[in-house]
Amino acid sequence: MIRQFSLRLRLLLLLPLLLFLLPTEGVAQQPHYGKMSAWVRQIVKGEEGRMEGKGARREASDVAAALPSSASLCAFVRLEGDAEAVMARHGMRSLAHWGNIHIADIPLSRLAALSCEPQVLRIEAKQSHSLCNDSCAVYLRTLPAWQGYSLPQPYTGQGVVVGVMDVGFDLTHPTFYAADMQRYRIHRFWDQLSADTLASSLYVGRDWTTSEEILAQAHSTDGSMLSHGTHTLATAAGSGYTSPYRGMAPDADLCVVANAVSNNIGLVDSTQIYKFTYATDALGFKYMFDYAQSVGKPCVISFSEGSAQDFRGDDVLFYEVLDSLTGPGRIIVAAAGNDALLPTYIHKPHGQQRAGNFLFAHGQRVMFTAKSRDPFGIDITFYHDATTTESPRTLWQVHTREVLAKSDSTLTDTVHTANRQHTIAIAAFPSCYNSEEMCYEVVIGCDSNAIGVTQPLSVELTGSNADVELFKQAGYISPHPINPSLNDGEATHCINSPASAPSVISVGATGYRKGAYNYKGEWGETDYATGGLRSYYSSVGPTFDGRLKPDVTAPGSNVISAYSSYYIEAHPEARDVLEDVEHFDYGGRTYAWNRNSGTSMACPAAAGVVALWLQACPTLSPADVLDIIAHTSQHNDPVLSYPNQQYGYGQIDAYAGLLYLLSSTAIPSLPVNPTRAQISITPDATLHIILPHTPTQPTTLTIYTTQGVKCLTITLPAQQREHRISLAQLPRGIYALQFDGNAETVGAALFRW
Repeated sequence: MIRQFSLRLRLLLLLPLLLFLLPTEGVAQQPHYGKMSAWVRQIVKGEEGRMEGKGARREASDVAAALPSSASLCAFVRLEGDAEAVMARHGMRSLAHWGNIHIADIPLSRLAALSCEPQVLRIEAKQSHSLCNDSCAVYLRTLPAWQGYSLPQPYTGQGVVVGVMDVGFDLTHPTFYAADMQRYRIHRFWDQLSADTLASSLYVGRDWTTSEEILAQAHSTDGSMLSHGTHTLATAAGSGYTSPYRGMAPDADLCVVANAVSNNIGLVDSTQIYKFTYATDALGFKYMFDYAQSVGKPCVISFSEGSAQDFRGDDVLFYEVLDSLTGPGRIIVAAAGNDALLPTYIHKPHGQQRAGNFLFAHGQRVMFTAKSRDPFGIDITFYHDATTTESPRTLWQVHTREVLAKSDSTLTDTVHTANRQHTIAIAAFPSCYNSEEMCYEVVIGCDSNAIGVTQPLSVELTGSNADVELFKQAGYISPHPINPSLNDGEATHCINSPASAPSVISVGATGYRKGAYNYKGEWGETDYATGGLRSYYSSVGPTFDGRLKPDVTAPGSNVISAYSSYYIEAHPEARDVLEDVEHFDYGGRTYAWNRNSGTSMACPAAAGVVALWLQACPTLSPADVLDIIAHTSQHNDPVLSYPNQQYGYGQIDAYAGLLYLLSSTAIPSLPVNPTRAQISITPDATLHIILPHTPTQPTTLTIYTTQGVKCLTITLPAQQREHRISLAQLPRGIYALQFDGNAETVGAALFRW
């Protein structure tokens, strides 16, 4: 007993020492990530990895992890109470302050602990080259357009209407105000799903036409269940509020239409369901163009929706209406689609006996159209079990002659396999694009969901005397290990409609970053491509009638833009909400910046660029926009020739497009690079030039009209930086000037007087 007591006594005496020796990391207070901006969170994560000796695959935090412990951060800090005491505890230094907001120098090693101080409300810092929605501005070169760099003026979308028809709008998001928060920029809002129709003269729903009415409405009917439109509208033309997540045309006026799609059609009364069609969408386009015309402004519409093309001609009238709606100062930009991750097209050429692949869908049907001038066979195989290559199978075969022999050119049948029943319907009709080609629309249904998943389903086109093409329309095409030999197909011919329309600018997606940190400091990755290459999902051409599409590309992967506060409120644990990059408060509500991917994100970015061009030339037509795109787009994949069916003419370039549009490219001798000289025009029509350095040799200055006519050539003497040149002899307009002879000054600029 005495020995046991002695041992316990020793343990009790040693306990304080043991506790002292225990590592402290395990009981340290966790950083308060909710107080930090995204980049600060990345730095804290990297600093934690450095302290723990761990390698971290981060971006900004990679830098932080490699810095010495004495490194510090310059950041904004909002502090309440005794700011000096907090700063002293954490070795901070206030560099400047306005009320309770300080610009402070903060040791990196103290960021985590600082965030836990109750007096600290916010720590905020960002890199100017962070890759998010502000990266669109970098890669699409809207930054020099906004700054008016070597241009006659800044181009920010002022005087242009940007229209967006989409779903899930938060009309109160601060990014829809002007940057100074003094002017609300949504001037019209038509909610096609609204049940408040008593005072409305519109076909469906109703609209609101004043800032007070729109803000009182707060969100679209589906604004608490969807957020897609908030993201796309802000990508096109959000001001960014206090963030770098600016849209491409941040000073444009906004016109919004909330329409019906498969995601929100459940909100429509069953008695009204058939009112919501492509024609209703066309009414939405007209509504936005009519508003712009009523205020005397050009308009570009972004439409990040679409569906499969067809050979029946179901889009013919729709496309004709789009041709009529668009024209000078009226542009529609649409998303190409996200269907290129899996095969969408199978070609069986003449001389080849068969080609095929597997089909599946999450629902109860798959659908495809096969097209040929010649008769051919269709073999459909139902496998009873997906787990073994020895699975029993049922083969169903038909020849196209049998279909054409039916009085209505339609053949239907039923196939029983194990415990499931499948229906097959094949309808024959001539192609709307070429009446000499016959199309066979095949619909395979099942009495349960997930057709082709647990019981695989394959299709083969047969007959060596026929050249046959298969186009996926519903469901998916994908190989299956149960029969590896069926692996024909490629991801082509999958552009959505109406992006496939000739008068619509079709936009594919490129990628620059692999993921982002959410507001909790957790890394999320969706690696669809980097380096400006096409995002793997981005739909590619040609169209069903063989035309080039997409027309152009823009960043679409991991794009950060606004999200609906009402959606966040209703779905706080939704997967996409957990990917929010920032949460912030405004007017008593919690708003967000969220990363998202798809051609839905690329489309409004391109539309915003077109808005900048419309500011420079309000009468641009779709053909004019295509001409600018063709002559100025970036070629990010140097292996390909342009245009092509993956990128169209390349990635849209706002700045190069403005230079081309303003005709500086009409002057062959002008160099591509802008001059570093400072150019300004004084009220007395004097061109004021300040060279970047004192030149050691003379500099030749030549002034041209935008048509390439040389107006003036002057030799600027050496050893003189500042020059004044009278323009009184030149009529008012836009001119280009070129510097030659001095390596530090050589370049060009546009100016207006």
